[in-house]
Amino acid sequence: MPANLTPEYLNAEREYKSAQTQTEKIAALERMLATVPKHKGTEKLQADLKRRLSQARKESQKKGAARAVPFYVVEKEGAGQVVLIGPPNSGKSQLLCALTHARPEVADYPFTTRLPTPGMMLYENVQIQLVDLPPISAEFMEPWVPQVIRNASAGVLVVDLEDMGVLDEIDFISETLGRHRLPKPALLLGNKADLPGAEENFAALEDLYRDRFCCLAISAATGRHLDRFSRVVFDLLGIVRVYTKAPGKKADLSSPFVLHRGQTVQDAARLVHKDFADHLKFARLFRVSGDRDGLLVERNHIVEDEDILEFHI
Repeated sequence: MPANLTPEYLNAEREYKSAQTQTEKIAALERMLATVPKHKGTEKLQADLKRRLSQARKESQKKGAARAVPFYVVEKEGAGQVVLIGPPNSGKSQLLCALTHARPEVADYPFTTRLPTPGMMLYENVQIQLVDLPPISAEFMEPWVPQVIRNASAGVLVVDLEDMGVLDEIDFISETLGRHRLPKPALLLGNKADLPGAEENFAALEDLYRDRFCCLAISAATGRHLDRFSRVVFDLLGIVRVYTKAPGKKADLSSPFVLHRGQTVQDAARLVHKDFADHLKFARLFRVSGDRDGLLVERNHIVEDEDILEFHI
């Protein structure tokens, strides 16, 4: 059986051959092992990669070298990191393309995504990081996927509304997440809502799962309800935006400070400057909508989304 090595694997192999340090070799071998096609024709290659990776890690430890950061670790950026979870061909990569500047490979065949692919989604004036993950299915799951889900701020389960096996896939993914003691996604996203019969399929799906998930139908291909999706993601992150202003001046509404729901005026002051939090006497609260103009609030007052604060120290 031919190996049919992917471009991602061949790129990683070139990186391995040109690696100058043990750390670079380990990172390249990890990418090679993650992207090599998983079938009978590559069993010997997979075993060889695992052997070489084990040997490289042992040599690295002997030399006291710094441990390489695993290839699948995605550094968090923006107001929160949201991972896209789903079965093969659910349209996660197309969703990432539609909402961010990332350009993952999009194809009709399964298991196109082999590595975590991040992109930044803009919701009004806040950047939220979306991460497209390899699919989870009974056929195969990359062994590192649960760790990426565990490190994320939230997860979204993306399914194909035209897939006849969607109920089994949802149950399998839920069981897999539970087996790894991972939180269930807060949002069930029914993709490809533009296709004939998809609305009826979504209604049935929502009726079955409304007690377990917040449900939303979208189309990554046409852009249907993607604005609603970004708002729902903002809400499920549990964050609020806070603006600041100097006395007698207008607030800059383009660059908010981001806090978690339940945090206070003092927490907001600490984000601006440590001295503000230490010496804060009180703050005046204004609202974008125009109400509560100049309301005097204490340092333990809980902030709400789009509060405007004027600090007095």
